[in-house]
Amino acid sequence: MSLRLGRDGLSALDEIARRRGLSRAEAARQAITETAERERRRTGLAAEARRLMQNEDYVREAHEVADLMETLRGPR
Repeated sequence: MSLRLGRDGLSALDEIARRRGLSRAEAARQAITETAERERRRTGLAAEARRLMQNEDYVREAHEVADLMETLRGPR
């Protein structure tokens, strides 16, 4: 695989490689793997949030907790 990163991309890759003590190739592999994992987690969290918002009991309890927290906070 060949990539044209441009100045900013190459600078970022060099920074990752230098900080981690890796070659550019290994830094690129790690960055791609880590980005894919973050995307999977983000997608999973978004799906979980959508499911929870469809659960009336959960939404009701969340509002109750928010109201309690507001009461406990006291006057501003």
